[in-house]
Amino acid sequence: MKIAVLKESVPSEARVALVPESVGRLVKAGHALAIERGAGVRAAAPDAAYEAAGATIGADAGSTASGAELIVKVQRPTAAEAGLLPEGAAILCYLSPSNAAETLALLNQRRITAFALELVPRITRAQSMDALSSQATVAGYKAALIGANALGKFLPMLTTAAGSVPPAKTFVLGAGVAGLQAIATARRLGAVVSAFDVRPAAREQIQSLGATAIGGDVAAAEGTGGYAREQTAEEKAKTQEVLANHFKDQDLVITTAAIPGKPAPRLITRAMVESMRPGAVIVDLAAESGGNCELTRAGETVDHNGVHIIGPVNVPAMLPAHASQMLSRNVLTFVQHLSKEGAINIDLNDEITGAMAMTHDGALRNSK
Repeated sequence: MKIAVLKESVPSEARVALVPESVGRLVKAGHALAIERGAGVRAAAPDAAYEAAGATIGADAGSTASGAELIVKVQRPTAAEAGLLPEGAAILCYLSPSNAAETLALLNQRRITAFALELVPRITRAQSMDALSSQATVAGYKAALIGANALGKFLPMLTTAAGSVPPAKTFVLGAGVAGLQAIATARRLGAVVSAFDVRPAAREQIQSLGATAIGGDVAAAEGTGGYAREQTAEEKAKTQEVLANHFKDQDLVITTAAIPGKPAPRLITRAMVESMRPGAVIVDLAAESGGNCELTRAGETVDHNGVHIIGPVNVPAMLPAHASQMLSRNVLTFVQHLSKEGAINIDLNDEITGAMAMTHDGALRNSK
């Protein structure tokens, strides 16, 4: 089948959906690959590398997508891009289904099957397609670096001729993939790290990385698929009590708590921020879904009484080369899953294909 890779039109998006190595594997499998000119440039993947892998280079989105049975990109298509997609084709990208009604309607009009990267089911045979996990790894690593850069202190302990410097105290909220990577990175940088998660299984993972797990007496709040569920009012009050007692001594706080498809849980209150010392830093990785801190503003840095609350957006795109490499492997595996004897095979009864399809044959699916 013909697979088209489109250049990202969102200014902040530097990733590309398929890197040359993955393109080469698809070409060897008998697929025809078309790459829009410049699609991989910001991810250190020049057009020449794609040509060397066997792909053709399209002058623009329209010519690249022409005749394609499957279009892959990172961000969901704009209205203009949706209008360029061949009728009856399929597209694989991040869709952000909760606020994609207009995009999904446009895709339905063209009878396009839209697969959402964020809807890969958490089952064993889909692990290699799990883009949420691969990109969360990138985000957790980068969050620790963002915090270290913003903090006016060393993270490690130093003993110098000018005296000793104690290590910075770093606290990570949420010990999923992003949180665990933030813990590991902060530990490598020499910080004294503690962490909290409402899921009991996370406690052992936190400790395995050399960090201290706090809040062992907080009620468990684990939902389906290994994700956290929304806490009850009583559980939230207990959680905030535990966090408030721990917050005031922290130099750097990294928050990663998220509930798929819902606003991020508010775990850090204004009062908790005000209990921190001037110069402390909070990096809120949940900024795009509302933030874990009530003072977070997506895409901005807020200075509240000397405490800096950073709300970065699209963090994986800040490391486009490796983020694209990891995302490309997720996309490659799904394309291999979707193809049969060189052609696209959309079996909505399949537990992976069916779970990821948001539109098909003019109908909206998985809209809960």
